[in-house]
Amino acid sequence: MVKIPSPRRLFRSRSRSTASSTGSADICAMVAEHEKIEWEVRPGGMLVQKRRTPEEEDAAVEYILVRVSTGWQWHDISIDATATFGDLKVMLSLVTGLWPREQRLLYRGKERDDCEHLHMVGVQDKDKVLLLEDPAVKERKLRSTTLAQLMGVPCHSFIQV
Repeated sequence: MVKIPSPRRLFRSRSRSTASSTGSADICAMVAEHEKIEWEVRPGGMLVQKRRTPEEEDAAVEYILVRVSTGWQWHDISIDATATFGDLKVMLSLVTGLWPREQRLLYRGKERDDCEHLHMVGVQDKDKVLLLEDPAVKERKLRSTTLAQLMGVPCHSFIQV
C-alpha cells in the first residue's frame, strides 16, 4: 500500500519555495503600485479609486526632457512621458523648421514610427534621440532647386538679349 502525503503539506511546501524566490519581488511591485493609487469611501460604503479633476490630472502628468541631436545642433525638448514620437516630431518642427513627414527619429539605433509611445519604447529623462532628414525628401529638394536654377538661366539670357 502506498501512502499519499496530505495535500496541505504539498501546497505549503510549494508556496514557501515560490514565495521565497519570485513571490517577494511580485509582492513588492504590487505594494508599490497600490501606494500610488488613492482610495476613497463612497457614502454607500463602497471603497473606490479616488476621482481626480482635470486640473489634478494635468498636475500629475510626468514630463521628461529629451535631448534631440540633428548632427551639429542639440535641442532640449520637454514633453509628456506618454507622448508619441509623432508628437515629438511636431514639437521639433517648430524648432527646426522641418515638416514632421520630413523627419526620421532614431532611438537606440532604430527608426521609430509616429504611433510608438515614448514610455513604451523606454525613453526616459535626458535620453538622446537622433533626428535625421528623410533622404527622399532631401533629394526632392535638391532636384527642385537644381531645376529652378536651370530654368532661371535661360530667362536671364533672354531678357538680356
